[in-house]
Amino acid sequence: MTLNPSAHRRQGTPRGEDDALHRDLRAWGGPGSVVESELERRATAHDASHYLLQPRAVVRPGSVADMGELFRVLDHHGLGLTFRSGGTSLSGQSVTDQVLVDTRRNFRSMEVLDGGGYRVRVQPGVTVRQVNQRLAQYGRKLGPDPASEAACTIGGVVANNSSGMHCGTEFNSYKTLESMTFVTPSGTVVNTADKGADRTLREHEPELHAGLLGLRRRVVQSADSVRTLRHQFSMKNTMGYGLNAFLDFEEPVRILEHLLIGSEGTLGFVAEAVFRTVEVMPKVATGLLIFPDLISATSIVPELIDVESATVELLDATSLRVAQRTGQGPARIAEINVQDHAALLVEYQGRDDEELRERTAAAKQLFTRLNLSTPATLTVVPGERAALWKARKGLYATVAGSRPTGSNALLEDIVVPVAALGETCKDLTSLFKSHSYEDSVIFGHAKDGNVHFMLNEKFDDPASLKRYEHFTEEMVQLVLKRRGSLKAEHGTGRMMAPYVRRQYGDELYEVMCELKVLVDPRNAFNPGVVLSDDPRSYLDHLKTAPSVEEEVDRCVECGYCEPVCPSKDLTLTPRQRIVGRREIEAAEVSGDHELAQRLRSEYDYEGLQTCAVDGMCATACPVSINTGDLVRRLRSENHSVVADRVWSAAASAWGTTTRVASLGLSLANAFPSAMPRAVTKVGRAVFGTEHVPEYKDLLPGGGRPRPSHRDEAATAVFFPACVSSMFGTPDGAGLSVSDAFLAICERAGVAITIPDAVSSTCCGTPWKSKGLPSGYAKMAPRTLAMLWEATDHARLPVVCDASSCTEGLAAMRDLAMGSPEYSTLRFVDSVEFVADNVLSHLRVTRPLGSMALHPTCSSVHLGITAALETVARAVATEIVVPQEWSCCAYAGDRGMLHPELTASATAAEAAEISSGQYDAYASLNRTCELGMTEATGRPYWHILQHLEKATRTDKSRTV
Repeated sequence: MTLNPSAHRRQGTPRGEDDALHRDLRAWGGPGSVVESELERRATAHDASHYLLQPRAVVRPGSVADMGELFRVLDHHGLGLTFRSGGTSLSGQSVTDQVLVDTRRNFRSMEVLDGGGYRVRVQPGVTVRQVNQRLAQYGRKLGPDPASEAACTIGGVVANNSSGMHCGTEFNSYKTLESMTFVTPSGTVVNTADKGADRTLREHEPELHAGLLGLRRRVVQSADSVRTLRHQFSMKNTMGYGLNAFLDFEEPVRILEHLLIGSEGTLGFVAEAVFRTVEVMPKVATGLLIFPDLISATSIVPELIDVESATVELLDATSLRVAQRTGQGPARIAEINVQDHAALLVEYQGRDDEELRERTAAAKQLFTRLNLSTPATLTVVPGERAALWKARKGLYATVAGSRPTGSNALLEDIVVPVAALGETCKDLTSLFKSHSYEDSVIFGHAKDGNVHFMLNEKFDDPASLKRYEHFTEEMVQLVLKRRGSLKAEHGTGRMMAPYVRRQYGDELYEVMCELKVLVDPRNAFNPGVVLSDDPRSYLDHLKTAPSVEEEVDRCVECGYCEPVCPSKDLTLTPRQRIVGRREIEAAEVSGDHELAQRLRSEYDYEGLQTCAVDGMCATACPVSINTGDLVRRLRSENHSVVADRVWSAAASAWGTTTRVASLGLSLANAFPSAMPRAVTKVGRAVFGTEHVPEYKDLLPGGGRPRPSHRDEAATAVFFPACVSSMFGTPDGAGLSVSDAFLAICERAGVAITIPDAVSSTCCGTPWKSKGLPSGYAKMAPRTLAMLWEATDHARLPVVCDASSCTEGLAAMRDLAMGSPEYSTLRFVDSVEFVADNVLSHLRVTRPLGSMALHPTCSSVHLGITAALETVARAVATEIVVPQEWSCCAYAGDRGMLHPELTASATAAEAAEISSGQYDAYASLNRTCELGMTEATGRPYWHILQHLEKATRTDKSRTV
């Protein structure tokens, strides 16, 4: 039996067919279910793999019922479909030229069962990290622990049978699954938790039910098949279909349930899964064992397993050199004169100190007998452990980030029996050299015989493509000769589909083909993935990486940035903003200037106007790209000359500007809200939504002018944020955050000084974020010069009372706007200053019971979220940071210019907050407090305003 991977391949589809398809899809799903933007459709096409296909349509079903109806629509059009959640897959299993089905946006429910976290029910759009955050309070976690856990979703974890660094084969998706709800290609919905699930499958799909029994008989009656499957699945193995399900289960519904695991969306849709969770071991010790060569390192792995090593991670000689080159690795690596060395990162876990001591004692006895290049030590210190893991986890970022422009980074994985690991790695290194692949590191899960390796390749160069083809063939021979699997964790995908027959043999391959036809007779579900009879299909649709912008050319399109992006559910994510620019460049290069212009036009709103430029993407990006930098530069290049002049004039008279803004808010507050709303609505229609903010009913009146205060005994210079003078307090009463900060400093006996000229200065963020260069060029040197003098030439720190402004001042300094001496200025957020210098001198007289906190993107970048929690604990008995916390995307005035952005960004957190009741709500940035108040209907105040109230006495001064 053969399968044609091109059965649905698009060959110049007539426009009329696309129009009919989109008409039927709109009728199927309704508003928002079909992506209408050409830019978003093309941007969504990209995933973390080195393959690229453009889908004819991108759809977002809202329910399981929608999914079944979608299957029928596509059947009518003779089209295939591919499911996509996180898009972190590396082998081409989530790209298609058919219909791409986004399961991330609307399948995000999660429920902890049993009250103790022993089981959890999850839909495919939830990330592994989100599930583990929910389970953490019970001391439990999911079994699969992929390195991409921050971005990869449960849909992908099930589809690829993901494992990871600790779980091995014992705790992967296949082993920890309890039940699932799935939809077959014919639209039958089965919940395997139901007692009558097998009867449901038999009644609705009798041919499928009988066919599964027939295939099982065929497999179990073949001794060779049984022997091959037992061997292959004794290791990590994601090649082909998991035919071990025929050996492990007898009931057809259970067989199909487990065949769906690792099937990469080719056999049906997994709508929900219930997992048995595993215990989190709270006590951990980590160490690095350095050996003279690969063979001596890998040969000791069985003994490390015997002493209960929870983790054994391999780093080859190139990995050690790369870690040295970054300058960020631990001293133990930096001191090695690397020749042929290799290292094993080992970890030991226990429920308590005693259990950990027992395990590390046995390990240390083993270490004394090893042929180590340097003495072995184990550490329980979190910082030291993190440094060791940074050397291991930083390999991908270092190699991928420094790859030649225009090349793609390929991260591949193989598995062999542990006894063959050393020789396999040695031969892989020889392959790299013979094919001139530089900096191709080998690292991975030595405990499982599973290693990853990286290649940088240019697929638009014929010579490089031929090199890749030859390397792949030799690598396949190498792994299969040692009875390994060509895929351990990353899934078969398009990359290894042509090699499934060679790994399993003709008989088992024919079983897989018959299974595919039995379940999906139209070959509509992810055609070309898992199975292919075209030996060169893995060379089709390879992705090129045109050079576009210096800021983002390093992007490997992994999607790690997407879960933290505020606009992910509204327009584009950082990955999509980057690939959108690549799509524009590709259209220009191909001569399709009409398409390029359409993409640019759509990019203005989707890529520029609705980006919060909060930089949270950089906190998740493995190659440290801040897509906000790109957006700011593009805004600067595209800025309105009129807007630049207006904002430049505002910078020249900033004190007056802030007072006028404050007065305007007070006047608007004095009138019925309908009047200012009508005025701003007209202004937005005339001048554009990017220039005129929308008036909100919850906006407060204006604030008080920024104060000035001289104190020769001052220990810090206070820089009150201008935003606090523009926006008054939430209820129009009480102290502003500036006044609250001064009040608590006075109570604590901490002297503060405020420069006289502060009212004419600003952190520059309004100009920088909008890409308005003239005003920023005026404001930056003026502000820094004033602070330079006020701090006695940087002798004193500068304290600011809005986290975004603290970050803005630091960025202004780092840009060297003015004298180079300004680089020595020190900027500290008021919350951190209070936590370190003031809090211990205060007495809380009016404590609160509970408080919900909203950290900000700036508090994350500044590393002061812990200080926020410290101050909050002094005020309230219980503090809660919502698990659905994310940047609110208010971004200065962005939430008033584009309120839909903040509404989308805060939806999940607001729902979580609304489900509970707290005595107080706090943040540490004025505009973020406005955004969260609007989103939740609860009054958010600055944490220092709460602290000021909590430390008042009858004699306290409050002004």
